[in-house]
Amino acid sequence: MLGTDFDDNSPLFMQIKERIEDQILNGILAVDEQVPSTTQIVDFYKINHITVSKGVNLLVDEGILYKKRGVGIFVASGAREKLIEKRQKSFKTQYLVPMLVEAGKLNIKKTEIINMIQEEF
Repeated sequence: MLGTDFDDNSPLFMQIKERIEDQILNGILAVDEQVPSTTQIVDFYKINHITVSKGVNLLVDEGILYKKRGVGIFVASGAREKLIEKRQKSFKTQYLVPMLVEAGKLNIKKTEIINMIQEEF
């Protein structure tokens, strides 16, 4: 499981959901692999069971995970591709626009931003 630190910027259930998504995107969890049980996640992070269940159930509702009754919760086929598509769609509004707004406040020119990006790549 990923780090145990949470931030105050979003609800815990969303952070649990995103951590599982990140594990899928990073190849830590593969298709048809069992994800940690809600009890394991509760014990690891020391948070409420309902909070964990809410995050996991959102992923089930989105078709990222699936449940096998009495067995556990698993990564669905095509989950990684769905997550990439979803995150690509939100990339502009979540990251690019705020960055450009801040760059405007700081009078950072377009060419400087491009150079910064190229340096980091």
